[in-house]
Amino acid sequence: MIHIHGVARHPRTGDLLLATHQGLFQQVDGDLVRNGPAIDLMGFAIDGDGTLYASGHPAPGTDLPQPVGLITSQDTGGNWQIASRGGQSDFHALSAGPTGVLGFDGTLRHTRDTKTWTTRDIPSPPRVLAASPRSGRVLATTEAGLLISQDDGATWASLAPPETAVLAAWADEDTIVVSSPAGRIATSDDAGRTWRRHPKSIGAAEALWAGRTAEGQLEIIASVEGRVISTTDAGTTTRVLIQ
Repeated sequence: MIHIHGVARHPRTGDLLLATHQGLFQQVDGDLVRNGPAIDLMGFAIDGDGTLYASGHPAPGTDLPQPVGLITSQDTGGNWQIASRGGQSDFHALSAGPTGVLGFDGTLRHTRDTKTWTTRDIPSPPRVLAASPRSGRVLATTEAGLLISQDDGATWASLAPPETAVLAAWADEDTIVVSSPAGRIATSDDAGRTWRRHPKSIGAAEALWAGRTAEGQLEIIASVEGRVISTTDAGTTTRVLIQ
């Protein structure tokens, strides 16, 4: 069983990507294929242009520092480049958006150029950071609740979803998806001002992604107990992508 830290669809190809304890895997013709070296990818994010950002620990014999700091890939994980903080940072929470990268390695840090970092304050350590695609508004799931920042993490405000948000993702600029410890889904289509609670649990998720299908449906993908599942009706029905 692969331990999954992050799931996503590539914004250009729609391919399913899994950031795992053993590296980055891509679903190809129903099978999982590892792209690039074995890295324990603790933090993982994809920008809208297809650039991959990650952090974590390399496997023995991998020519990367320990920890890797912020690394980037332009070829879907085939090759990774050290952007900054190699040997210094293991970002367990990472987001990438139009206004830069935000990461948490025990300290919240923001960079616009992937090289120079500014430290930020946050009321509670984040489990997940997620940036919206156009404005770069950032969500953070924390023990203090679901937080949102409009200024790259410089200040934070609280949101009030109907479920405790353990995981959170933007499906588009206005649509937020959160999941609770029990796997209950709540969604907002106005950037967190109002919410809808969905009745059926998908199971306790370890990673969450949300986006739009070609037909405009809200698709939610989650890693649940070693499986990767997809739903287009907020959990009422699910299909297994990876068993």
